[in-house]
Amino acid sequence: MGKHWETMRPLAVVSLALLSERPMHPYEMYQLLLARGQDATVKLRPGTLYHVVGWLLGAGLVVTTGTEREGNRPERTTYAITDEGRQALEIAVMSMISAPQPEYSDFTVAIGEAHTLPVEVVVNLLKTRLAAITAERDRGQKLLDQAAEGRLPRRYVLSGDFALNRANADIAWLTDTIAQLESGSLSWDEPMLHAHTHKPATAGSVPTTTKDTP
Repeated sequence: MGKHWETMRPLAVVSLALLSERPMHPYEMYQLLLARGQDATVKLRPGTLYHVVGWLLGAGLVVTTGTEREGNRPERTTYAITDEGRQALEIAVMSMISAPQPEYSDFTVAIGEAHTLPVEVVVNLLKTRLAAITAERDRGQKLLDQAAEGRLPRRYVLSGDFALNRANADIAWLTDTIAQLESGSLSWDEPMLHAHTHKPATAGSVPTTTKDTP
């Protein structure tokens, strides 16, 4: 088996996982991903999904099983996962779970340099972010509730559950940080402390010593 799992993007892994359940056409895959709220964990667009499925086909990880047409709609090709696809999926999922990868978040960079902005601006920006994350968290909770009502096994929505817990952690941090900035307990004017530097000894210099007198 080629090392296709090493070059698979998250959407390719998600697509293979769907096809491991049953053969589907990309539009059905797209709708199912939306219903499960997985657009919150992967960048999901119909065109991108079709492109990924085409890559999986070229890599031999899926095969076509036929086409169907409904009314005047274009033909839809159904795809099924291959044995090589199942192996690649298994290895990719195992690797992603066990080996944390660095996440280069724009927010992590920006909050580290937020000291370059006035504190009032930072507070307002954090409040805007807090409102956006809270709205997204509430949307995610609604999707999880709908999945539970539809009797979808919880193992299929663990990604949404994880994202929800991460959002709650972000909300807690943002709320606490905003409160500290507004109360002044997190000072925005505290001067930078510079470590004392020691000049290196020069050649020929003799360190000063103090002798005890008898």
